[in-house]
Amino acid sequence: MAVAQQVFLRDAMRKLNLTRDMFSARVGVKRRALDSWLLPESSLDYRAMPEVVRRFVTEIVENEALLEKYADSAPRRGSLRDRIEINGKNQLLSVEQFTRDSVEELFSLADIMQPIARRQKVSRVLEGAVLGNLFFEASTRTRVSFGAAFCRLGGSVCDTTGFTFSSMAKGESIYDTSRVMGGYVDAMVIRHPEQGSVAEFAAATNIPVVNGGDGSGEHPSQALLDLYTILTEFSRLGKLLDGAHVAVVGDLKYGRTVHSLVKLLALYRGLKFTLASPRGLEMPADIIESMARQGNHVIEQTNDLNEGIKGADVIYATRVQKERLQAEDIQGYSPDFQITQALVDRYCDQDTIIMHPLPRDSRPLANDLSTDLNKDPRLAIFRQTDNGIPIRMAIFAVLMGVENLVQHSMRDVTWSPPSHIGPDDAIFHGMY
Repeated sequence: MAVAQQVFLRDAMRKLNLTRDMFSARVGVKRRALDSWLLPESSLDYRAMPEVVRRFVTEIVENEALLEKYADSAPRRGSLRDRIEINGKNQLLSVEQFTRDSVEELFSLADIMQPIARRQKVSRVLEGAVLGNLFFEASTRTRVSFGAAFCRLGGSVCDTTGFTFSSMAKGESIYDTSRVMGGYVDAMVIRHPEQGSVAEFAAATNIPVVNGGDGSGEHPSQALLDLYTILTEFSRLGKLLDGAHVAVVGDLKYGRTVHSLVKLLALYRGLKFTLASPRGLEMPADIIESMARQGNHVIEQTNDLNEGIKGADVIYATRVQKERLQAEDIQGYSPDFQITQALVDRYCDQDTIIMHPLPRDSRPLANDLSTDLNKDPRLAIFRQTDNGIPIRMAIFAVLMGVENLVQHSMRDVTWSPPSHIGPDDAIFHGMY
């Protein structure tokens, strides 16, 4: 006789000594999905648990070694803010500051931020705080997203963009610029074209500093929102990230978003990574070695896009980083390296998720991610960018020490936001 879904899950949580939040994080699903599985079958909000989840949880509770691994044997030590600090400071410079537990704790906070990000609620927990957005390299999405996230928590923003209008064009050092700005603002987001430069800024001040991208190095907030998007999409589809097939496609040599993302993905178990790139733009060896050290992953490299995306659960594409090319003479991808509707239909399933950090290069000969996918629900790029707001709100809340104040500070908005942000968004309505 089959055990009722609710009884099965409650028994598993009891054996693992986990709360609902911790259980959903360990299994790799959203808390709201778990809540729907625990409801009585007569409830309108009840949802059947995917069979893959039942098999996964059964394997854990029936295997002593796995039971010990997944069980909560000791309480977490300190706040998330303390656990991700670097050099004794509340700063975010690299995804290597995170463990799987801490990254999923951040995502739980991002879930709390969603009503604010979706313009249903407002919060003023950062009222009076000022963010300095110091972008010494071109940016639209990241700069505005960080600014909007800070403002939606009640703070205000001061922007500076490019070297031309900064004192660094007059020869001022990174140390002097950082120390001066630290006297003006309460937190800084910094983007700089030279790898390692953001760490120099961070060393010169004790205020929170967030790496908004340092050359071809890292882009931690982008990787966090990318992973959050993958988990959100998988929760909707009833899939687990553990054991998934992720195809990372494009300029893997200079694409800092993929450098950070694969490090986070490697925190999960048994993934298959297919790294598909044109010749000369392969993933750096040190990053592949870092991925291999994290867990029992399969890592394949190929210069054939068709083979790279075949059977993938996630396709993560990125543009050619022309501004970082050194000896390479590449203007864009060849036509046979472009991800199009026809290619996806031929090699991918109906529940494959297609992502891109944006911007898409729409210029002739670029052959970046095709716009003919725009109305395909598998294309998650705009849901991906929308997730940048709650993730960056969560980052600020943690670094500024107000994460426990947000939920109780919310009140209803006084204006009327549109039901769908984009004119084509209606076809995705109800996906979450």
